[in-house]
Amino acid sequence: MSWLAIDTTGEHCTVALRLADGSDRVISDRIGRGHAEHLAPMVQKLLADTATVPATLTRIGVTIGPGSFAGTRVGVAFARGLALACDADCVGVGNLSVLARQAGADGPLAVLHDAKRGEVIVQIWRDGTAGAPERVAVADLPRRLAGQGGATCKVTGSGASLLPPGFTDLGIAMIDPLVLLAITGELELQANLPSPFYARPPDAKLPGGVLPA
Repeated sequence: MSWLAIDTTGEHCTVALRLADGSDRVISDRIGRGHAEHLAPMVQKLLADTATVPATLTRIGVTIGPGSFAGTRVGVAFARGLALACDADCVGVGNLSVLARQAGADGPLAVLHDAKRGEVIVQIWRDGTAGAPERVAVADLPRRLAGQGGATCKVTGSGASLLPPGFTDLGIAMIDPLVLLAITGELELQANLPSPFYARPPDAKLPGGVLPA
């Protein structure tokens, strides 16, 4: 069994491969923009460098956000298409769950994504169990976290720096591709193909005022 993991939700374009022997290979470049142009060649190089035949991939995981709007769409669409071509399972991995795994904190943990415009996406873990992600105004965050132990609730993610002093910021904001790989292999097969999770509905609309899927 071998599986591939993809992350295009931030400034990096990252692909990671777990081989049948259990070893891992990663290619990650900080590109800012242009994930659509970089992703396919990076996957091709990774497979070629490891002599991996695409048809032998059994699972493909992809980060679904929250993150860059365009980058997230690129990664999800590519993963779904490649999985179809390779007859592989395709699973979506939430960015906040990856950061929570990297934090490895005991007690309550809040993972915060800076959604801009004075808002964050927050997901809270207690005893290893995650609550549903919520969009919260930055001004309301201290009150929202007060019910989770207040300043004893550890925080991390790109939105953690928006909190007032007194919270323990674990300083994790980037996806670790090896953690993403591990979660890709652990997830149960999902009923539906991965879909992007956006911090907020897209501003752009299709003709007739229809929001993009």
